[in-house]
Amino acid sequence: MDRMRREHPLDLSARIIDSGICDVPVKRITQKLSQLTDEIALVESFAHSCAVRTSAGLVVADTSGVRTGGAVVDALRGWCADPVATIIYTHGHLDHVGGSGAFAADAAAHHYPPPQVVAHRAVPDRLARYRRTEGWNLAINARQFGSLAGSNADLSIGGDGTAAQPSFVPADILEPDVTYDRTYRLQVGGTILDLHHERGETDDQTWVWLPKQRTVLAGDFLIWDFPSAGNPQKVQRYPDRWAIALRNIIAAKPELLVPAHGLPIAGNDRITLVLDEVASVLERLVADVIAAMNAGATLDEVVQSVRVDPDTLGRPWLRPFYDEPEFVVRNVWRLYGGWWDADLARLKPPCRDSLAAEVAALVGGAPTLAARAATLADGGDLRLACQLIEWAHAAAPNNAGIADRRRALYRLRSDQETSLMAKGIFRSA
Repeated sequence: MDRMRREHPLDLSARIIDSGICDVPVKRITQKLSQLTDEIALVESFAHSCAVRTSAGLVVADTSGVRTGGAVVDALRGWCADPVATIIYTHGHLDHVGGSGAFAADAAAHHYPPPQVVAHRAVPDRLARYRRTEGWNLAINARQFGSLAGSNADLSIGGDGTAAQPSFVPADILEPDVTYDRTYRLQVGGTILDLHHERGETDDQTWVWLPKQRTVLAGDFLIWDFPSAGNPQKVQRYPDRWAIALRNIIAAKPELLVPAHGLPIAGNDRITLVLDEVASVLERLVADVIAAMNAGATLDEVVQSVRVDPDTLGRPWLRPFYDEPEFVVRNVWRLYGGWWDADLARLKPPCRDSLAAEVAALVGGAPTLAARAATLADGGDLRLACQLIEWAHAAAPNNAGIADRRRALYRLRSDQETSLMAKGIFRSA
């Protein structure tokens, strides 16, 4: 841990990329600032915030989340006292925009003008959707991250000192002042920043090109994990467009790349190596799914047949620690084929509880299903075991013994998964 904190992020990324060996965490949440160049600094947080010093004040890409924005501002103030002239949102996820209130408060405290916020035109729509579906978003973040403490929810404190109803979108978040469609040239002082839109993890993503500095602020187009293009609880994602964005970044020939999660990378050769591998795995995955769909495969057949080389998943920037290929496969199907999985019985399926009761009756009762689930789990077939325990629990929801077996099975399942998304959902049981 001490070594991780001491090692400069550019030195660490160079060592990992050059060796192909990753022996320390790469998603560091230290709230510490590292100067990357004379003009550019990075605060490693969740998500990172990157500042560019210009003659007219700081330009900041992303503000981190509501819980970390204040620490990010403090770190930046230890580096530069200039006002924050402009904030760029690389997209509207709350770990990137939720800390903006801290930047507004800092400007007011120093009697600076409020920062101008620039983002893609879809960001305001995203924030509006979050407010409309607040209960849903609180629930899925609780599952995904294990508890509300791990989400970006604003756990407000009521007037009596008790926790008030959580709010998913912070009340003090800054809405964009300027929005753009495909590209936008931003000039602050003498510094030029070219904003480029592409879909990827979201439909509102931006990557930023600083031509003089030959630097890319990549946002979430690189996350030092397998690309988050398949989240089972979130709206549509776009792995094919994600790959196009990475190809466009490569074509710019950057010498410095700063992501919003994970380590910055110095040197065009290293940047090209990493981005090409990420783009290639997405391109291959999309191509394989579409080929199977064109051949008439069902979703089940596609999920069972389309794979990513395990050696590829061992690369330090492609490990399935957050999302995973199987979820991306399902998202490609949804993108190109809709929600029906090509199983005739599932176009208008029976009620789950009715199906569970029928299966339980056929085998002699819900306890028989639960016992078989335990046997399958002991033999390593957790997928089938989970289906049987779900039927048993649905058929006998008040059976304490079955409920205990179900909890134990999903605890085991969670422990054996690699991705945070799978772990969180299974652990929620």
